[in-house]
Amino acid sequence: MNPPEEYRYELKIPKERIAVLIGVKGKVKKDIEKETNTNIDVDSKEGDVFISGKDALSLFKAREIVKAIGRGFNPDIALFLLKPDYCFEIIDIEDYVNGKNHLKRVKGRVIGTKGKARKTVETLTDCNISVYGRTISIIGDVENVQRARKAIQRLLQGSKHGNIYKWLEKRKKERVEEELTGGINSG
Repeated sequence: MNPPEEYRYELKIPKERIAVLIGVKGKVKKDIEKETNTNIDVDSKEGDVFISGKDALSLFKAREIVKAIGRGFNPDIALFLLKPDYCFEIIDIEDYVNGKNHLKRVKGRVIGTKGKARKTVETLTDCNISVYGRTISIIGDVENVQRARKAIQRLLQGSKHGNIYKWLEKRKKERVEEELTGGINSG
């Protein structure tokens, strides 16, 4: 019987995020390798990351965790991606803007004064959001990430914050009611 084939991913993350990926004394990198049963090699000069392993799903999870760290997430939050039903989504802000000044303004709409808009969307969707460079990234369970993504896209397109918050509050209330009635009907 042949040993299982080894799979490999190569990706690039911003050089300033390499130290975060590696962690103090290599702890973050070792934790990711241990949790995903993969091997991670980092070229810190170029920002290249090589991930290899024998299980395709574990390799995919390791890649998503590394990408999340590269997009500005704290490693502890990126490791949420090990949970079943959790996903990672990246929105390219440049798809919604024309010009550098517009990029800054639109990014500011998503962040809000002192981070209030980002925090509000995180709270109403139970997701974690990172605004980094020209991207906005989301980590959460699949359903919540879809809602957060829609809200962020609407903000990027110019919708009023209040309207977005009302929409999210309504969706959150519906979800809570659904969970409550689902629990009563099935038990």
